[in-house]
This record gives sequence, C-alpha cells and structure tokens, in this order.
Amino acid sequence: MHHLRLKGGHYEMGVKRGRIFQRCNISFPLHLDYFQKEHGKQSEKILQAFYPEVCEEIKGVSDTIGADYISFASWMLCMGCCMYNLEQNIPVEIRGCTAFAYVRNGNIIYGRNNDLPPYLRQGSKSELYAPAKGNRFNLTTSSFINGEEGLNEHGLAVAMTFVMTSLHKIRSGFNSCFVVRYLLEKADNTEQAISLLMNLPIASNCNILLADRAGNMVVVECTPVEKRIREAVASGDGKIVCTVNSFTSEEFATYDDSNGDNYDSAIRYKVVMDCFSNRLKDNLLEDTKRLLKGEFGFMCQYEAPDFETVWSSIFDLKSLTIYRAEGDPRKKKFITDNRLHD
Repeated sequence: MHHLRLKGGHYEMGVKRGRIFQRCNISFPLHLDYFQKEHGKQSEKILQAFYPEVCEEIKGVSDTIGADYISFASWMLCMGCCMYNLEQNIPVEIRGCTAFAYVRNGNIIYGRNNDLPPYLRQGSKSELYAPAKGNRFNLTTSSFINGEEGLNEHGLAVAMTFVMTSLHKIRSGFNSCFVVRYLLEKADNTEQAISLLMNLPIASNCNILLADRAGNMVVVECTPVEKRIREAVASGDGKIVCTVNSFTSEEFATYDDSNGDNYDSAIRYKVVMDCFSNRLKDNLLEDTKRLLKGEFGFMCQYEAPDFETVWSSIFDLKSLTIYRAEGDPRKKKFITDNRLHD
C-alpha cells in the first residue's frame, strides 16, 4: 500500500500526483464504450456543479500526464458504477466489503474489510489530505482522488459498499467513491453529512456508512431515485450499524440487482451483528481485529483465486487513530497510523 501526503490547492495536489505517475511510468489506457462516455460526460457536469474543487484536482492530473480531461474524469466517474466491460483496462466490477461502526463503553469504533480482486492490492493507497480550503482527512482507496473509506479531522468516518445496479437503472451523478471523498472534505459530523448526501444525485446503488465521534451513526441506502436512512441498532449497553453488498432493509430490497451474487453478504452481516451482541465486550480493539480476521465467523475467508480482502481498517473516532492491515488480515499485522491524529 502506498502512503501519500497531499496539501494545498486542489489543482496543485493533482499536479503532484500526476508527476508521481510520470516518475513511475504509470499510464492509463482509457477504454470506454458509448454508454460509459456519455455517463461520464453528464456525470462530470454534476460533479462540477457540486464539487468543482475535485474537478480541478482531476484536471491537475490529466494536464500533467497529457490526458484528455473529460475522458479521464469520465473513467473515474464510471468506477464502482458501470465498469463492466474493460477487459484491457479494468475487469468486470467485482466488489465485496463489510463496514461497521459501533459504540460501547464510551468507545466509538469503525471497522472494515475491503474485498477486491488481488491485482488491486498493489496499487491501494492510504492518503492524508490537507486541502487549502476543506477538512483534513485520511482516505483509503484502491483508486485515487476518490475512495472507499476515510476519517477526517473532526472524527467523522465515511465508507461505501457496492450494491449491484442494472445498467438501465444507472443515472448521471456521483459514484459512491466520490460521495465518500466529498463528505470527508465537506462535513464535520453525521448530521451535516446526511444533509449534504440527501442533495446529491447518485449514479448507482450503494450504501454510505456515516459515524462521528459523538456516537451518531447511520447507513444511508442510496439508489439513483431514492435514499433511505437506516438507523443504528441498540444492543445492551451500546449500538451498532453495519453495511455489506446488499440493501438490508426490506423497503429497498427490490432495488438490489445482485440476484444473491454478493459474496455472502447476508452471512457477513449476521456475523458482525452477532459478534456485537456476544463477543465485542472487553478488549474492543483486539476483538474487532479478530472479527475482521474471521475468527468469529465468515468475513474474509474467500476461496476464489480472483477475490480477497486487500486491506482491513479500524478507526478510533475519538483519538483519530487508525489501525490498518495492508492485505489479508489473517496474514498481515495491523499497523498504527497516527498521521491524522498528529
């Protein structure tokens, strides 16, 4: 996993990243079909309207590496949304992931397994952003600029999970990874993040988990036409919220187009919820690590050769301390990352 610090203006941060790509001889053959090009072009207009700063950052990259800005932005806006046929660039969308947050004994803990094809492990990144105007935040991503999860300086954690969407239901708008980036940079707490999220046009199905250092936590189930807030579940002396690769509320089940092909989402969800009731009691950090390692039930024990947990994260929202296993948590140790805290 690569560790990068970015600060200053957004265009400046994009230029810095572009120069890194140049030094590493990284190129981007952008193979988009007609649908993807049109989706990206229309979605970029929406991104520009709501979040012009990140468009400047993308432009900083594209200008530096000599890529066409609209094509490059379109490619990024198709990620986690309609990357279904890029055999020469990025294979068919395959995404697992389990994310949860809980409150217990005055502690507020977030955890995640990020499950992807193993070729994405090498290029995964933990990036510390300090934009000239906006929140400082740590972003963890298998891509760049957008991301799957993060924690900002106010103790707000934001994470996405992918939910399959039929092609004809996809609309122009933010993909889930740009939602994560936007909320980390713009919101201070869960209430603000919900308010911002409810106004965003969403391109495809996804879950957005929000948790703050005051213990306010929800999952917002998002589709291109509707959003629904799923509250945390109280259990004993605490509460928990969890999201996987499906809509767990009955109200949104009909929007889920995975037809059950979601890497045992229901099992992973049940393991997390059962562990909160029965296991996560005393040494919360160590027990959360054990949960993510699959010691309490199926979490990361995938048998498919083309799918695995590429990283695991634990955030302590009060101290802003991050613990991360850069690879399968059964094989890699959790290392402390204090960059945001410091």
